[in-house]
Amino acid sequence: MTIRILDLARDDLINGYRFYEHQRSGLGSYFLENLYNDIESLKYTAGAHLIIHHNFHRALSKRFPWAIYYTLAGQTVYIHAITDCRRDPDWIEKHLDQA
Repeated sequence: MTIRILDLARDDLINGYRFYEHQRSGLGSYFLENLYNDIESLKYTAGAHLIIHHNFHRALSKRFPWAIYYTLAGQTVYIHAITDCRRDPDWIEKHLDQA
């Protein structure tokens, strides 16, 4: 299984890194390490998650209150967005509509 992180999702990871790094030095790196581990696990679990919005599956991070929104096409997992679950649900839907 191949994983492709699309531009919006990359931006989400950068914003998450900045947010946590602002909270405490080194926390941003810890955030990225954990999210990349969660993304990597999709090689084995992709498709097992609920479809939440349109055709996006949602996988929840194990350590942070973040969600990974992805689609499947053949043997490829496309990561479209990665959002903080504490955000307003309307904001998340609009964000996913940009993906």
